[in-house]
Amino acid sequence: MSGKGKKRDDLDRASDADSDSHAPPKKSLKKDSDEDPDSIVVCEISKNRRVSVRNWQGRIVVDIREFYVKDGKQMPGKKGISLTMDQWNVLRNHIEEIDKAINESG
Repeated sequence: MSGKGKKRDDLDRASDADSDSHAPPKKSLKKDSDEDPDSIVVCEISKNRRVSVRNWQGRIVVDIREFYVKDGKQMPGKKGISLTMDQWNVLRNHIEEIDKAINESG
């Protein structure tokens, strides 16, 4: 394995350096006409991060992704992760354990 490419883990992880932790997430269930017409924006986590549900290559995915502005349009960036329904269900079923770990760490 050559050391020239990025590790998959680096591409899947969203950077927290730009996060706006003081603003509550905006909730919306709307089609976003600037991007994939099959995408439904569920919420905006911060100024540049969104959670959406979309059809990608014939599969429904939960997409957690950073966006950037290009020519006045919001464009999806490389930083983010698309969870298959199986992966989403595993994460969803472990929310209580995640919350407990967060509370114990803080």
